[in-house]
Amino acid sequence: MNGNHPKRRRDKYNPYHIYELEGHYYISFQDGQGVLQEFEITQTLYEAFDEFELSDISYLHKWDKYIEHSEIWETTLNERAFLQSESVEEIVLKNILTEELHKAIQTLSPVQRRRLISYFYEGMTYEQIAEKEGCTKMPVKRSIDAAIGRLKKELKKLK
Repeated sequence: MNGNHPKRRRDKYNPYHIYELEGHYYISFQDGQGVLQEFEITQTLYEAFDEFELSDISYLHKWDKYIEHSEIWETTLNERAFLQSESVEEIVLKNILTEELHKAIQTLSPVQRRRLISYFYEGMTYEQIAEKEGCTKMPVKRSIDAAIGRLKKELKKLK
């Protein structure tokens, strides 16, 4: 992996690394046996992974700055002390579900995907998204509702 890697903070559950080398795009990850796998991917797929990483970073930043610190109260600390650690199976399942969610989000139209990401990952309101896109609140709400409905259908297929 000697290519240009996006220099970003990584979520510990992010199983892959993307990079560009001499105009070609690659993804690498360790498989279930711990063997490093590297594949050339299209620029479109690279950009999709890059977009998801940026969304994840945005959420991690929000968590660190606002949520994590606002929840540190005695009751929260007591609850954390008694939490059971996740089993390997639970971690793998969570990773699979996250991966499937990301795949399902990619099936949305560009407008639905952009609005969904703005709403859920960037924490924007319908009004803020509408203002940013130069429209009213209702088309944004309908678009996000439709995206959620489609994601639910896609993810139900997994059960």
